[in-house]
Amino acid sequence: MIARPENVEEVTSPNLAERLVRRFGRTSYALVILLMYLLAATAMGLAAAPALALAARLFALAAGLAPVPAWCLRGFAVALGWFVFGLALLAVVALYNKVLPTRVRPYRGGYYTLAAVPWFLHNGLFYLARFTFLPFATLTPQGVWFLRAMGMKIGRHAFINTEYISDPSLITIGDDAVIGGSVRIFAHYGGRGNLVIAPVVVGGRATLGLASCVMGDVIIGADATLLPHSVLLPGSRVGPGETWGGVPARLIVREEMERLKTLIRGDE
Repeated sequence: MIARPENVEEVTSPNLAERLVRRFGRTSYALVILLMYLLAATAMGLAAAPALALAARLFALAAGLAPVPAWCLRGFAVALGWFVFGLALLAVVALYNKVLPTRVRPYRGGYYTLAAVPWFLHNGLFYLARFTFLPFATLTPQGVWFLRAMGMKIGRHAFINTEYISDPSLITIGDDAVIGGSVRIFAHYGGRGNLVIAPVVVGGRATLGLASCVMGDVIIGADATLLPHSVLLPGSRVGPGETWGGVPARLIVREEMERLKTLIRGDE
């Protein structure tokens, strides 16, 4: 059974601006998308500036070389420029997220509302990095810095081996937690015309197995384990030290876990 998230803001008495957004939902959405594209273009342009400056300098240097070394230097300039652009993009996106109205709060209501705009803007900026350079920064100090700069609360020595994240400002990862490769964590879900934004908390020393999925309004206790490819539905509460697995994920008691290990080893 999916429990309703606590402390969730629900828009019940819309003002004039809210009523206009709801009345012209599709048009408002198209305008916000256009503004998001323009904002993304400025962010990418700022990030590209140092990369282009570096490439231009190296291209000028290559002009005085023989053909083979010149083309090698130009190729190096393009490749190096990509990494300069990517690192600069992480910084620019984090800056935009800090100065723009991206303060996401728990929420339940329609998609086409003013209350959903910060959530849309926050994720739009994050996806700009996630679908370009963030995979190159996963498991690096730059990647952890970026997640924290986007509002994600990360404990000491936490191991995060995934970029498949949404709503980072509403996600908390405890000390020494392990987030496996290709794990998906997002602090929202939707259905029947409603958007629900609710925090996700992963306790200290918890382990999320390869390609598992954690949806909004989920709390995972300390020392708990989520088995690979499992899915925690909204409202799930994983107790400290518990092991959950399956689709949807459920509690797996110690005796069942030992039997599964025996089957995997081929002892039966």
